[in-house]
Amino acid sequence: MELCSDRVVATLDMSQNKSKDEEPFNSDGDYESLPPHVSVTTHMTAGAVAGILEHTVMYPVDSVKTRMQSLQPDPNAQYKSVYEALKRIIRTEGIFRPLRGLNITMIGAGPAHALYFACYERMKRSLSDVIQSGGNSHLANGVAGSVATVLHDAVMNPAEVIKQRMQMYNSPYRGLWDCIRTVTYTEGVGAFYRSYSTQLTMNIPFQAVHFITYELMQEQLNPHRHYHPGSHILSGAAAGAVSAAITTPLDVCKTLLNTQENIALSSMNVSGHLTGMANAFRTVYQLGGLSAFFKGVQARVIYQMPSTAIAWSVYEFFKYFLTKQQETEHGTHPWVP
Repeated sequence: MELCSDRVVATLDMSQNKSKDEEPFNSDGDYESLPPHVSVTTHMTAGAVAGILEHTVMYPVDSVKTRMQSLQPDPNAQYKSVYEALKRIIRTEGIFRPLRGLNITMIGAGPAHALYFACYERMKRSLSDVIQSGGNSHLANGVAGSVATVLHDAVMNPAEVIKQRMQMYNSPYRGLWDCIRTVTYTEGVGAFYRSYSTQLTMNIPFQAVHFITYELMQEQLNPHRHYHPGSHILSGAAAGAVSAAITTPLDVCKTLLNTQENIALSSMNVSGHLTGMANAFRTVYQLGGLSAFFKGVQARVIYQMPSTAIAWSVYEFFKYFLTKQQETEHGTHPWVP
C-alpha cells in the first residue's frame, strides 16, 4: 500500500450545546490535518494496523494474482478468472493454500506501514508549512509520499520476495524459514532486493496516480472535506483500481524478478538469475508481447480496490481513536478554537 492519508478521521465535540442526535464526527473545522500534539507513535500504530489489515483481508486474491502473472505457467495453474482460480486451488491443493506466505506478509506489513505513515505525515506537514503556509499542498503530499515509499519498500521488499515464491504453483519451499534459508544460501542476501528498484519505480507512480484520483473523487463526493466514511471508501476503492491497472506492467516485471520463474527463464536461455528492470521488461516482452505486461490485471484490480478502501478507513479510524484516547488522558481539547 501501498496507501497514505492526509485526512483526519473526526473532531471531538466542540460544544456542549450540540445535540446528541447530531453526527459525532462531522465538523466545520479544518479537516486537513491532525492536531499538532499527535505523536509519531499514533501515526505508526494506526499505520501498522491499517497495513496489516490491508494486506491480509484480500490475501487469497493476491495469491491468485501472483500465479496469473506467471509468464509460462504449468498447465495445472492456468486460470481464466479469479473465482475459478480460487476454487481450483482450494479443491486441488487444500483450503489453506491461498493463504501460503501470509505470515511473512503480516511480519513485514506492520513495520513497513508504520514507517510509511509516520514519515508521510511528518514530511507532509513540514513541506506544507514551507510551500503553502500550513495549507494542503498537493506538491507536499507527492514529495512526502515518494520519500515514505522508499522507506516502506526497503522493509517490505524482502517480505514480497518470500511471499511470492511461496505463492507460486508447486513452490519448492516447505515454509517461511526454509524459503529464507534456501534463497540466502543459493542466491545470496541480494536476492531479497533484486526487485527493489522495480518496486520503487512501480510504487512512486502508483502513489501519484492514487492521490490524484482520490483527491478528484473527494472533490466530487466530499467537497467540504467532512468526515464521511462512504466517500472515503468509494474514493479509496476508485483510486486503488485506477492506480493498480496503470502500474500492472511494472508489477508483472517485479513478480518475475521476485520469483525468478525457472520455466520462463530457461526457455529464454537465461543463465543465472535475472536482474534489473530493463532485463525484466525485455524478457516479459519476448515471452508474451505487449499483452504479457497486463497478465493478472483483473486480480490486481480486484485485490487493490477493497484493500485501498480498507487501508483508508482503518487508518483514519485508528488515528481518531488513538487521538481521542490521548486527549481523554490529558484532559485537553486542542481543536477547540
